Amino acid sequence: MAGDLLLGVDAGHTVTKAVLFDSAGRQVAQGSGTVPLVTSRPRWVERDMDDVWRTTHQAIRASLAAAGVEGRAVAAVGLTGHGDGLYPVDERGRPVRAAIVAMDTRAEHVLAEWRDTPVWDRALALSGTVPFAGSPAALLTWLARHEPAALERSRWLLSCKDWLRWRLTGIVATDPTDASASFTDMRGGEYAQELLDMFGLGRLSAKLPPVRACDTVCGTVTPQAAAVTGLAVGTPVVTGAHDVDAAALGVGATRVGELCLIAGSFSINQVLCDHPVTDLRWQCRRWLRPGQWMVMSTSPASVANLEWFLRVTGTPPGYGEDVYDAVSREVGERLKGPSEVLFHPFVYGSPHPHPASGTFLGMRGWHDRGHLLRALLEGVVLNHRWHVDVLRSRLPVTGPARLTGGAARSTVWSQMFADALRRPVLVTNVEESAARGAALLAACAVGLLGGGTDPRAGASVVRRHEPDPDRVAVLDEAYRTYRDAQEALGPVWARLDAAARWSDDVSK
Repeated sequence: MAGDLLLGVDAGHTVTKAVLFDSAGRQVAQGSGTVPLVTSRPRWVERDMDDVWRTTHQAIRASLAAAGVEGRAVAAVGLTGHGDGLYPVDERGRPVRAAIVAMDTRAEHVLAEWRDTPVWDRALALSGTVPFAGSPAALLTWLARHEPAALERSRWLLSCKDWLRWRLTGIVATDPTDASASFTDMRGGEYAQELLDMFGLGRLSAKLPPVRACDTVCGTVTPQAAAVTGLAVGTPVVTGAHDVDAAALGVGATRVGELCLIAGSFSINQVLCDHPVTDLRWQCRRWLRPGQWMVMSTSPASVANLEWFLRVTGTPPGYGEDVYDAVSREVGERLKGPSEVLFHPFVYGSPHPHPASGTFLGMRGWHDRGHLLRALLEGVVLNHRWHVDVLRSRLPVTGPARLTGGAARSTVWSQMFADALRRPVLVTNVEESAARGAALLAACAVGLLGGGTDPRAGASVVRRHEPDPDRVAVLDEAYRTYRDAQEALGPVWARLDAAARWSDDVSK
């Protein structure tokens, strides 16, 4: 089996996974680890960059051990990670400060300054997206104002996966999907000085990493990295991609017009296009292949809400290791009848311009934990529906939707997606879709696959969820209430947000 395995490394917001696949994309073994998020102040969401690397090399070594192989069995390494955020390093490649992840909202006031100015429309027209609080444009502007010394010490402004590639290879680079987060021309793909200047960040152009193709060998494993990972020195490491693009490849959502839903930390709702289409309600970014674009309507408002709920309320006895099965059982007992409790899944942010926050409505004394969990799962699905409706308003979305991420592991939750979206939902046999996508890119780079459309790269459908007419009616009514409440709560959320800002100012 020497040299015929592919390693896909997927560094998410909280969990890093190192997954071994064979050359046809079948999973062989996995290692993983958790990196804690640090919220030292309101709105701040950070993590230690050395912890991210430590967790990664431990996960890689664990995957090799689980497969019973040595590092020389790996033909190539593919990388993927959460997009946006910021991983700044100095001239020696050492972290300048903690990494800021995309769930961070400290830069909301920067967005408020840019909205309704020429910056907003020009950013959309040139880059295909407007900034959000966790995007590089907003975070770098915040750093320039509040931590200028850290920005001055930074030599390279990296994304998550690019930090890991540096640690593996000593090579600084990025790919078109991550590069298009804030500063690249939507059509040509190169960095646009006009965008940097428009945001007041023109002097930072030399700190942006070079852009390489997603399926290009970008370096090889160094002796230092080999010592801690167990990989062989000289193993090719491929440029890789943003995790949402890698996940679409991983589950076989590679056809123009096909809807791919990723229900993870973020609510990702995306459609592949053969020409760029811009709208303030979504991001139009470069995809893995030249001449194609991924249109994504997103928010930090998906499965992270369940993780928050379980952390705050505790995990009951009897849940066992499979949290999603346990949640499905608990919610399944409370699925009959209309939705009595409503949840807005905005614990970490929302897709809406007003400062929405997480909210339970309609709770009564007879409601129990199962009712709250049902409301939470439905709230996450209804937020996905809002995004999908946005995409369908201007794009020809065809056929069933492919669902991946944590929600796909729950049959109850997956069925909710089909009912809320009024379309079939497909779940594939791929458990680690982003890691598989990264591994497939690695396979292409070293010639083990003929490209992302190689038939061997496809994924098999293991579940198909058809909309249930009765549940469709329930979720339609819930969605109307959800949207009415969202509009009505705008002023209330604004007042609560002002109180949170006051508390933040006092704590400084």
